[in-house]
Amino acid sequence: MAREPMLRFVEVKREMPEKRSPIIRSDDFREIYAEFSDEKAAEQASRCSQCGVPYCQSHCPLHNNIPDWLRMTATGRLQEAYELAQATNTFPEICGRICPQDRLCEGNCVIEQAGHGTVTIGSIEKYIADTAWEKGWVRPLAPIAERPESAGIIGAGPGGLAAADRLRRAGVQVTVYDRYDRAGGLMTYGIPGFKLEKDVVMRRIEQLEQSGVEFVLNCEVGKDISFDALRGRHDVVLIATGVYKSRELQAPGSGLKGVVKALDYLTASNRKGFGDEVPEFDSGLLDAEGKRVVVIGGGDTAMDCVRTAIRQGAESVKCLYRRDRANMPGSRREVQNAEEEGVEFVWLAAPRGFVGEDGVTGVVVQKMRLGAPDATGRQSPEVIEGSDYVEEADLVIMALGFSPEDLPRMWETPELETTGWGTIKADFRTHETSIPGVYACGDIQRGASLVVWAIRDGREAADAMLDYLDASAEVAAQ
Repeated sequence: MAREPMLRFVEVKREMPEKRSPIIRSDDFREIYAEFSDEKAAEQASRCSQCGVPYCQSHCPLHNNIPDWLRMTATGRLQEAYELAQATNTFPEICGRICPQDRLCEGNCVIEQAGHGTVTIGSIEKYIADTAWEKGWVRPLAPIAERPESAGIIGAGPGGLAAADRLRRAGVQVTVYDRYDRAGGLMTYGIPGFKLEKDVVMRRIEQLEQSGVEFVLNCEVGKDISFDALRGRHDVVLIATGVYKSRELQAPGSGLKGVVKALDYLTASNRKGFGDEVPEFDSGLLDAEGKRVVVIGGGDTAMDCVRTAIRQGAESVKCLYRRDRANMPGSRREVQNAEEEGVEFVWLAAPRGFVGEDGVTGVVVQKMRLGAPDATGRQSPEVIEGSDYVEEADLVIMALGFSPEDLPRMWETPELETTGWGTIKADFRTHETSIPGVYACGDIQRGASLVVWAIRDGREAADAMLDYLDASAEVAAQ
């Protein structure tokens, strides 16, 4: 009788792919985790308990069929595993790298709750997708039939690209407009290479181009083309711009040279990785080399900044966060990686201002304590009076999150309704906005969130757009 290939979590321990040592990886922007070998991927996949109620799947925003593609991996059916993963996730190789699995699928793994250590779902997903690219299983999309209708997508980030993929598979003519010179959004210019190497993103964009998706880059809606003109070109329009307006701290000295925005800093670093000329980096303004760096914030963007500063050769890197380790929003795995690389975290600390003359020389820090819970249930930070001190700094990076731009004003489209937070008001099932035939998805609809949620929104929006086009065609045929 053949041995059961699954449920081996009792005899097989959890293992992650080999992680490069901090000393070596801190000198470059390559990804820090190696790839699983075929044998190790199959072994780790075999730890899945094949439970009747897969919490990993229900807690994945895309509801990926994780138990089934784990079983296929364990039994060597890798092409089937990829096809199943691709069916629900437009970019499995990207999610396998950057999703916070510790908060989503892996964080809800049944065997983790039983004390055996979670299945390494993210690493296996990455292995499956990378193998598919290596073997040539990922090909340009081939619609069964072409459709005459066209869709215009504003924003080439994960939500817009996921929608483009789904619409193009259905034969719709798709044009993606983006303000930057490369597609990919924050996957290209926001997320550092040590988490997501850029060729991984570029090959997906190339696949979409080969599939017939047209990209119009260096094109800002409201400036290079009006929103009304764009609507006139297309039968349906999707707004997938993301949220790029950095939240600012109104404090004394916040305008000093050397106090910079996280996205400006990360974009400059990623552009240098592409080999671009970046005057703000070359002048030293957005380069951390030899500097005492302080990053303010506790989310994943802050983690990207501190780890980038380490690789640029900063003299020291500190991260200030107003709550404690247990209450920080960033991935715990990323915090661990940052600490391994030499980042110092200063918990229960918030900036009150900045000091310096020609440029910043320090952050005025006020110590905090956690008080009563706020409306979300998290303990609110309170200032400890008389506890202020100055943290020396030559470069201060503000990673306080992002807010939406005022698109109705920028696009001269007051009929485009927004929420009280400034996001586009749209149905959370169909993603249709207040304007018929215009849809929204991703961060511009839900607020700053995860790439995986943007992918889900983009896929859902594309399906609703197809329903709209079908209904319009039926009406026209009557």
